[in-house]
Amino acid sequence: MRFLSLFFCLFFVAGFSQNYSKKEKVLLMQVSKLDSLMQNNNSKILELFSDDVSFGHSNGWIQNKDDFKTDFESGKVKYQSVKQTELKEFKIKNKFANVRRTIAVKGLYKNEIFQMKLSVLEFWIRQKGIWKLWSRQSVSLK
Repeated sequence: MRFLSLFFCLFFVAGFSQNYSKKEKVLLMQVSKLDSLMQNNNSKILELFSDDVSFGHSNGWIQNKDDFKTDFESGKVKYQSVKQTELKEFKIKNKFANVRRTIAVKGLYKNEIFQMKLSVLEFWIRQKGIWKLWSRQSVSLK
């Protein structure tokens, strides 16, 4: 499964290889890795977050890193599929970047099946040469 995730990450970035700089490709790889780790419910996802990360969920929840870690590790939410369907905007300025995209998500929340399409705005920050997720806001699309 790990090989398959890496394969999809490389495929994702290779698909954009002619349009983006090396710096942009590295960030796109992190975005793809975020989705892959979330889909596989892998706690290594926490390594992608800055210490002061903030999540605004489509249902109104606001979480910090500790809140996310507690819910993620408890299995309160279990993801089955996280797929990017559209990359709408992608900008880098110095050590900051924003990514607007649409994702399709399937999973279980307290053992209830959910499926939704989300518009997501993510802010990433370069810390010690590594892109870290700093803030993420999602809105449900009908």
